[in-house]
Amino acid sequence: MNASLSLLGRAGLSLIFIISGWGKIGGYAETQQYMEAMGVPGALLPLVIVLELVGGLAILAGAGTRWFALALATFSVASAALFHADLGDSAQAIQFWKNLGLAGGFLTLAAHGAGMYSLDHLRAARRDMQPAWD
Repeated sequence: MNASLSLLGRAGLSLIFIISGWGKIGGYAETQQYMEAMGVPGALLPLVIVLELVGGLAILAGAGTRWFALALATFSVASAALFHADLGDSAQAIQFWKNLGLAGGFLTLAAHGAGMYSLDHLRAARRDMQPAWD
C-alpha cells in the first residue's frame, strides 16, 4: 500500500506544477507582466517554466526526486512570499498557505524519497542488482 500511496502522492504534488508550467507558456505575456508588477524580473519566466515542467515531470516519474523536491519546496516558499503574502486578502491567504502546504509535501518527499514505484528505486535496484519491485 505504501508504494501505491507514494505514487499517488507524487502525482498529486506534481500535476499542479505541470499544469501551471504549461499554462504559463500559453499566457506568457500576461504571466511576465504579473511577475514584473510584483517586482520580479520577467526575464526569470523561462526558468520558472522549466522548473515547473521538468521538476513536475521528474517528481511524477520519481527521477531525481530528492533534489527536485528540494527545488520545488524552495520555489513554493518563494512564490508564497513574493506573490501571495497579502494575508489580509482571503484569496491570497489561501494561495499562501497552499504553497506552504506544497512545500511541506515536497520536504517529505526529499526526506523519504519517491518510493518503490519510481525511477529512483529502479535505478537503485539495478545498481544493487536486486529485484526492482518485490
